[in-house]
Amino acid sequence: MTRHNEAAGLSGDEQITLRSPAELADALPYVLGFHPDDSIVMIALHGPRGRFGGRLRLGIPEASEEWPEVCDQLAECLVTGSERRAGRPDGTVLFLCQEPGEGESGQDVMERLRPLAQRLRTACGGLEVPVFEALCISDGRFWSYVCPDRRCCPPEGVPLTLPGTSVMAAAATYAGVHVRGSLREMEARLAPLAPPRAEEQERALDTAGCELVPRILGGTDCAAVREETLVLLGGMLARFRAAPPIADQVAADLRDDGLIGDQEAAAVIVGLQDRLARDRAAQWMEGPDAEPALRLWRALSRRCVGSYAEHAAAPLTLAGWVAWSMGDEPAARVALGRALSADPHYLFARLLHQACNEGLDPELLRRCLRQDRADRALQTAVRGELERLGAAAAGRPGGPGTPGRGSGGRA
Repeated sequence: MTRHNEAAGLSGDEQITLRSPAELADALPYVLGFHPDDSIVMIALHGPRGRFGGRLRLGIPEASEEWPEVCDQLAECLVTGSERRAGRPDGTVLFLCQEPGEGESGQDVMERLRPLAQRLRTACGGLEVPVFEALCISDGRFWSYVCPDRRCCPPEGVPLTLPGTSVMAAAATYAGVHVRGSLREMEARLAPLAPPRAEEQERALDTAGCELVPRILGGTDCAAVREETLVLLGGMLARFRAAPPIADQVAADLRDDGLIGDQEAAAVIVGLQDRLARDRAAQWMEGPDAEPALRLWRALSRRCVGSYAEHAAAPLTLAGWVAWSMGDEPAARVALGRALSADPHYLFARLLHQACNEGLDPELLRRCLRQDRADRALQTAVRGELERLGAAAAGRPGGPGTPGRGSGGRA
């Protein structure tokens, strides 16, 4: 499981008052920047009017035995993260988002997840952060675990509004905020190729590994492999730059897959396991290089198939970095989360994930990467910025305000 302390979607400067569970449910994709699938989402509230603060998303654990520990961790993470950035929250709103399984209805999902909602409410209450609203969203409807009024929250649930018709949708459109589809769709763009392409690519990776790994590990030829990798990547990037963008994501990814051969994809995937090669490739992060580089890293992530799944940490991290550098935080978090799933100890992904979650300015990291000493410089920048944020929070006058009443909030 991967935690995401979300800070995407609307920036917080826009003032939109949400007065009901229905408006909260409709607002969720615009607050996050995507439709969450199989997710726990928690949003911190600040002040008497319930201003939205930090957002946190986690996949719903399949085993209910894990729920108590996960709930305690999520509540603690939301409170400590909020304290570091904007002060202790005065409350929170909670969303459980999951589509029905085979033979289930949305109402069945709501009842199955009721103990999870209650445990989250208890965990937050134990930290003196009340849950003002807890919603289950499933099968195009929502249910409130808090509101007892059957007129606004009937047992059969309430249909969600049509996409693009709510007050939040209008405000988001005016602010230039776009919903990037569902989390599942975003993850699918980074998933490994399916057979039979996967089998062909794995054979190419076997061949490349036998040829290149001894050269890298031997030390004497490592620099030559690095330069060969960067030359190959430069040629691929030129191809991607010359291919115009396609609006349809599925068609775009299929076209991009066709721009890379199995053997060259295998060679650069193995070559990117060298940290210095990866750091130099990470410098394609801005200007005319950024968009084709993001497509290239996604395409290479899809080529990490079979027993080479862990090799995806490098291209996934690069995809996450470029997406964040371009201002697409939801896509960045998805890519970095998958990188950490591929290799939980991948330092570059861990540092970027933390920096993105803590709201650092990507320009700080761009300067670090330009120095070509990415891991060490990035770690220094993250540590320094966290210390600055902590000092600012500690010196903030006054305490938290009085929690607002009901489901209202601002985003």
